Amino acid sequence: MSNQQNAKAYWKENIKYVLFLLTIWFLVSYGAGIIFKDALNTIKIGGFKLGFWFAQQGSMYVFVILIFVYVRLMNKLDKKYGYDE
Repeated sequence: MSNQQNAKAYWKENIKYVLFLLTIWFLVSYGAGIIFKDALNTIKIGGFKLGFWFAQQGSMYVFVILIFVYVRLMNKLDKKYGYDE
């Protein structure tokens, strides 16, 4: 595989990861906090409704987890395409 083809394949896979993680981010932040709030509010965690919990705290936990997932995915991707140091 040529260097340019390698770079294109790397970038294409990177974009796939980013779009997947942004979809999760959107569903958690906008979906759980706003769109699915009423359905989630039927469940309680620690005395708080789940929709409220996601809007206030749960989404932050998911965002931090997504950062670590992205780092891990990118480390594997760098290794796969020979961009690791």
